[in-house]
Amino acid sequence: MDTSPPRPGAAGLILAAGAGRRFGRPKAEVVVDGERLVDRAVRLLRDGGCARVVVVSGAVALDVPHATVVHNPHWETGMGSSLATGLRAVHETRVVVVPVDMPWLGAESVRRLLASDARLAMAAYGGRPAHPVLLGAEYFPAIAAEAAGDIGARKFLTANPALVQHIPCDGTGSPDDVDTPQDLMR
Repeated sequence: MDTSPPRPGAAGLILAAGAGRRFGRPKAEVVVDGERLVDRAVRLLRDGGCARVVVVSGAVALDVPHATVVHNPHWETGMGSSLATGLRAVHETRVVVVPVDMPWLGAESVRRLLASDARLAMAAYGGRPAHPVLLGAEYFPAIAAEAAGDIGARKFLTANPALVQHIPCDGTGSPDDVDTPQDLMR
């Protein structure tokens, strides 16, 4: 494991390792408006201000332009292992995390998180916290240690509410996710 100090700046992290069982195939490869969900997520993070983007793959090998792809060999255990895998690959001082299956997030939500001085933050829509999520490097080890099953950073964030800023992101897009093909009809 790299023990050098984090590099200034922010990276984007896309959790794209799942098999998409309810969807019927891996969601990273699903095409919406002529673009794969994984490529949409890369564009979201880059347009939002992340200089580097890391994609965590698993169920299928992914070739993703303009991103570093890391493989989670334990992807079947859930999103937690993918988050831990991704955090180990990030060397910047902050990371903005998004699941691959939220195609309607807007780059402005990422910009708002990055414009804050927050070390832990969640985008909020109508006062409800959602994605994207911003994590400071000093919290990566603790978050990775607690990430398990289908719980990513939620356990850590819930246990430390005084540290988490909610950044209003109304009007920047929608945090709705895609679980089934019917969800694309929204």
